[in-house]
Amino acid sequence: MRRRLVSYTLILGMTCLLAACGFQLRGSGGTSAALPDSWKKMYLVTGNPNGEFTQAVRTVFTTSNIQWTDKNEANYSLVLGPERFSKASLSLNTEARVSQFELTMQSTFSVVDASGGVAMPDTTASVLRRMENDPRNALGMGEEVRILKTEMRTELAQQIIRRIGFFATSEP
Repeated sequence: MRRRLVSYTLILGMTCLLAACGFQLRGSGGTSAALPDSWKKMYLVTGNPNGEFTQAVRTVFTTSNIQWTDKNEANYSLVLGPERFSKASLSLNTEARVSQFELTMQSTFSVVDASGGVAMPDTTASVLRRMENDPRNALGMGEEVRILKTEMRTELAQQIIRRIGFFATSEP
């Protein structure tokens, strides 16, 4: 009985410590942007409506209570440029092979109001990641790059909604 009480107390204490330090699971909370109600109805203009980046933007915006509507019903249109991905070598190992890569993903976007005026001018958002390379494991590296690209798309979409949220709340 006494052991059980000690273990429950220890579990409760650890839970309180984790909550007090601000720990939260990746992807939970923090992505919601405080947009005014007039910005909650948007139309998405993109060159690749079924692309992975467009889907990431739709998902992030939807979880932030943005309602995607027809162009006629929308107060604003998000004009989303294509994602641009690049991979550059950072360092070499003793065998003169690449030991570190720098991955960059960028996209340019703007917001147009219902009357066709520019509400937010062209803005470029970018995400940068570094990754270690093991030349003997090419298959594993390809899978790691694929996973990182998916994470980078989501992070880029979150950055876009944060910037729009900041812009929308700071305009007069």
